This record gives sequence, C-alpha cells and structure tokens, in this order.
Amino acid sequence: MNFSRPEADVFFPAATPGLTAAAALARTTHLCVIAHQDDIEINAYPAVAECFGRADRFFTGVVMTNGAGSARTGPFAGTTDAEMQRIRRDEQRRAAELGRYNLQVQLAHASADVKRADHPGVRADLAAIFGGCTADVVYLHQPVDKHETHVACFLRCIEAIRALPPARRPRRVLGVEGWRDLDWLADADKVALDASPYPELAEQLINVFASQIVGGKRYDRAALGRRAANATMQASHAVDAATSVSLAMDLTPLVHDDTLSTVAFAQLHLERFRTDVTTRLQRLGG
Repeated sequence: MNFSRPEADVFFPAATPGLTAAAALARTTHLCVIAHQDDIEINAYPAVAECFGRADRFFTGVVMTNGAGSARTGPFAGTTDAEMQRIRRDEQRRAAELGRYNLQVQLAHASADVKRADHPGVRADLAAIFGGCTADVVYLHQPVDKHETHVACFLRCIEAIRALPPARRPRRVLGVEGWRDLDWLADADKVALDASPYPELAEQLINVFASQIVGGKRYDRAALGRRAANATMQASHAVDAATSVSLAMDLTPLVHDDTLSTVAFAQLHLERFRTDVTTRLQRLGG
C-alpha cells in the first residue's frame, strides 16, 4: 500500500507468508484510527484484547500523526525532534508486536495537516484505509475530547467514512476516552467496554512507550487507574461486573445519517447530561 507521506510506516507484527498489506487490511475485523502513538494502547485497549490470540478476529491500528513535538525530558532530554519521531515509531511497532496486531500503519502526518479539513494527503490516506476494509467495529476519538488533534482526527475520519457508499460503511463506530473521561455521559449513552482480559498485557503495552512515561507523564498509572475507576464507579448499587472498563461514545449515528452534524451530535449528549442533573436535583427538592 502506498500512502501520501514517504515516511509512512506499514508494519506486519506477525507476518503471514504471502499476505500483502492490502490483504491484511481487507481481513480486519477491528479497526482503530487514532491520532498519536500510544493512543491505541491507552484508550482503545479493549479492541486489542478482543482480537488477542484469536484466529477469527484481526485488529489493525492506524496512527495518523508523526509524533513530532513530544515533550523530551529525563533520559530523552537531549533527543532531537526527528530522533523522537523515530523512537515513537519504533515504540508503536513494538506495541503492535506485543499485542499481536494484524497490521500497524503510521501515516506520519503533521498535526497541523490533520487539523485541515481539506488536506489532500490526509483525505487520500483515510480513503485508502476505510475503503480497504469492512471492519465489524471501528474505534475513533470522539467530539468532546479536549485535545484538538484528537478532535481533528475524529472529524477527518467521519468525513472519510461518509464519503463511502452506505453499504460500505462500518456497522458500528465507537469513540474512546482520551483527554476527557466519558463517565459523565447519561447511562443510556455509555458504552462500557471490558478491559479486564490479559491484565499483564494491558500494562506491558502502555509501558512500551518509555519516551512518554519516563520523563514524568505516568500514562501507565493514569490509564489503568481510569479503567479501574470506571469498573467500580459506573453503578452505585451493583457489584463490579469487571475489574477494568473503558467507556466509549456510540458514534454510529454519525456514519448512518449524513444530515446529522457533529456539533449537533455533541450538543445532544451535553443536553442529556444537563437534563439528567437538573431532573435529579428537582426531584430531590433542589
């Protein structure tokens, strides 16, 4: 497969003899298209776990950006930006090997290009990704994330999916937590994804990204702690059904209804939250 950036990386973590990148993409059952190296492992681990060790499920990860601009502290303090990009690319490859991904693609776009709605390279690459597979479920960022590159990545992906004929669009699309939790969603809107399987793998996958953790951003503790908190705090009057849970927003309406704007979709969830809080306070005499 050819992508628009010469430094784009297409990696077979567990190569099958004779399998091409196009064939690997075509057999994908679980697809995650996300902004940065480590976003899959931190925010979409249940997708990895669902496919791990399975001969009938195939997880493909796609990272849109090149890792530029990462903080460089501790042992990485003297690392140049170009060197850090290579380090992050290699870390993502190691995570893909550890998680036995079907395919790992790193498109190597600058964040600024992803934020452009009309960037031809970003558009062409996403058209190739979404047009090249018929995944059962797609994992993306979501509209209430506060990281602008995450939100831009989400928007570009929705645009790409909507460019497909309706019959070629994914059956289900989920938006994962990132730089904002989703525990505030109305209960009916929460999609609880079991992140309990293979706990050692879950921890190992995050710790692959030493360039992000060693310098002081403890994503390992934060991600695993968030999942544990979700498992316990999602229901006040029921015992925990899982030890680790990732929450997601169901984005499927956005890819089945082209007239539904992303702004209106986000506002709908915010309004349900407002109504939930207001109704409870009024019922209890507030």
